[in-house]
Amino acid sequence: MDKTLAGQTPTGPAPQKATVTQRAIERIKAMIGDGSLEPGQRLPTERELAVQLGISRSSMREAIRALTVLGVLEARHGSGIYVTRLEAGDLLETFGVVADLSRGPGLVELLEVRRILESTAAALAAARITPDRLAAVAEHLAAMNATGDPDVILAHDLAFHREIAAAAGNDTMAAILEGLSSRTFRARVWRGYQEDGVIERTRREHAAIHRALVAHDPEAARAAAAAHVGEVEQWLRSHLPQ
Repeated sequence: MDKTLAGQTPTGPAPQKATVTQRAIERIKAMIGDGSLEPGQRLPTERELAVQLGISRSSMREAIRALTVLGVLEARHGSGIYVTRLEAGDLLETFGVVADLSRGPGLVELLEVRRILESTAAALAAARITPDRLAAVAEHLAAMNATGDPDVILAHDLAFHREIAAAAGNDTMAAILEGLSSRTFRARVWRGYQEDGVIERTRREHAAIHRALVAHDPEAARAAAAAHVGEVEQWLRSHLPQ
């Protein structure tokens, strides 16, 4: 007999409150998407929004809280709730949390995504990089080569890849890559490289990326960046518990 017909509560559907809150989130996002709410604009009060959308104030409060955590809305003390600038870097900050907390196979998956994006960013950068940004990339490469201190290397490694991502000219891609670049994981990699004696190899990989940028050769840059992140993937796989 159908459990619903028998008067029993069926399993599966989410609690009604969660459904209503999600509906509130989607309605606010739709208002932003269609221009009813613009970046920087103050939202109507919680009560006004609840009445306007036909949703309880408690569900509206939860929706606003969730969108604030995601960076879509911001609370200004004594002023109200506002739509943020909606810039990619702000909206994708949660990627950094994922990268920092991922372990084992999950981290390998993130590196696979990074390999795809880093290689694409390098190819775009090779075509678009300016002399000033190319000089900055060279400066960070030289600084990495001039020391064996993992902390110093790490700082310049992050800056090296950040300059390339910025040179690609795609803010969304740069924001995703920034989020995927866990400083904690990179520090672990550089210390591991030092222990395994393979720092020279990764220096050569960075140099190959730089040469491709200097030559403004997108395909060479793509291949060099993919090979570099691919080596990090392989290193991680070899250090995963069996």
